Amino acid sequence: VDIGKSFIRVIQAIGRGFEEVIRKSGLTIWACSILPEHVHLVIARHRFQVEQIVNLLKGGATKRLNKEHLHPLAQFAAKDKRPRSPWADGKWKVFLDTENAIDQAIHYVEENPEKEGRARQYWPFVSPFHGLPPGWVTYH
Repeated sequence: VDIGKSFIRVIQAIGRGFEEVIRKSGLTIWACSILPEHVHLVIARHRFQVEQIVNLLKGGATKRLNKEHLHPLAQFAAKDKRPRSPWADGKWKVFLDTENAIDQAIHYVEENPEKEGRARQYWPFVSPFHGLPPGWVTYH
């Protein structure tokens, strides 16, 4: 098995899982990079708390990995049992409180795959960031 091609299929499936959740929940994603050991996202403020957003995205991606028979831990599952989650517990979150901070985070996420020797990623669910509307509060 070509690990490179297999990895690409897995990240594409994760992206499709994210896209389903994003479409259903109305999330706005300004940047996304899916890498072998972690995912980077810049997410606009939403009515859901970030913890709920992360759980929804992980769940959507896992559902898609199972549907496409690409779950990386499927071979270790007990017979007739679901495989363990491929995701680490928790998340790392940073609240961005200025347009400049958001711009910097977007550039970091977009460039991150290249730092690991991979191609830049383009996802159909990523929306361009055109600044914050007047009066916008990025967090409470």
